[in-house]
Amino acid sequence: MDRKTNVYVWDMDETLILLKSLLSGTYAAAFNGLKNVENGLKIGKIWEHHILQTCDTYFFYEQIESFNQPYLDALNEYDDNLDLSDYDFSRDGLGVPLDALNKRKLAYRHRVIAEKYRKGFYNLLNQDLVKLWESLYELSDTYTDKWLSSARACLEQCAGQKREAEFEHVNVLVTSGALVPSLVKCLFFRLDNIFTSNNVYSSLEVGKLQCFMWIKERFEGENFRFCVIGDGWEECEAAQSMNWPFVQIQIDPHPPNINRFPGLTSRDLTHYFSDENIEETVRENTK
Repeated sequence: MDRKTNVYVWDMDETLILLKSLLSGTYAAAFNGLKNVENGLKIGKIWEHHILQTCDTYFFYEQIESFNQPYLDALNEYDDNLDLSDYDFSRDGLGVPLDALNKRKLAYRHRVIAEKYRKGFYNLLNQDLVKLWESLYELSDTYTDKWLSSARACLEQCAGQKREAEFEHVNVLVTSGALVPSLVKCLFFRLDNIFTSNNVYSSLEVGKLQCFMWIKERFEGENFRFCVIGDGWEECEAAQSMNWPFVQIQIDPHPPNINRFPGLTSRDLTHYFSDENIEETVRENTK
C-alpha cells in the first residue's frame, strides 16, 4: 500500500519565530505588563542588525535585493554549471534589465547561497560570531518563554513522527519576507536542519496562494495531504482557496489558547489531517 504524506506548510514570522512583535512591542503588550517592552525591542534590534549584516556579507544581498525570487531553484534553467571557484561576483556586472545573461549571473549566486545554507553557520561564521549567535538565541528563547525552541521541537516532531508507519511527513516554509533574509533567519533560528533550501518559498511578489499552488504541483496525488500553520490573513485565505485546513497561531498567552508556542504539538496538528477534518474544511469553504 502506498504511504500517505502529510505536508505541513508553515509561515515563519510570528509563527515559528518572533521578531516583528518584539520590534513593535506587541509581544510584550500581550502579557499586560509582565514582559519588559524595552528588553524585547533591544533583542529585536540586535537580531535585525545581524540578519541584515549576514545577508550582505555572506549572501550577496546588496547585489540581489532588487531581484527577489520566490525560491532558490527558480532560475536553475539559466545556470550552465560553470565552476565558480575563481568567479569574481563583484565584477560580473549583475544589473538591470534582468535578461537571460543577468538571470544566469543571479542563478550562480543562488547556487552559492544554497551551498552555504546546506553547510550551515558553523562552517561560515567565526568562533566569536557563533558564540554571539548562540547567546542571542538563548536570550531570545528565555524572553519568549521558550517559543523558539518549542516551535523547533514541534517541527522536529512533525518531520520525524513514527507513530503511524503508513504516513510520511514533510515541512515546507512559505514566508512573506524576501528570500535571502528568510534563509538567513532559518540559519539563525536553527531551522535549517528542518527546511532544506528547496523547501523555502518567498511569497513577497507572487503571494501565498501562488506558492501554495506550486507546492500542490510538487506534491501531486491523492496520497498527499496538506495543512497550513500561520498567524496571518493571507495564508488563511490561501488555505481556504486550496481547501486545506488552517491552524491560526496567536501570541495571546492566556489559556485555553494552545495555538502558540509552547503549546502546539505535532499530535495537535495530526488532527487536522484527519479525513473528517478535511471534509469539514471543504464544506466550510464551499458554502
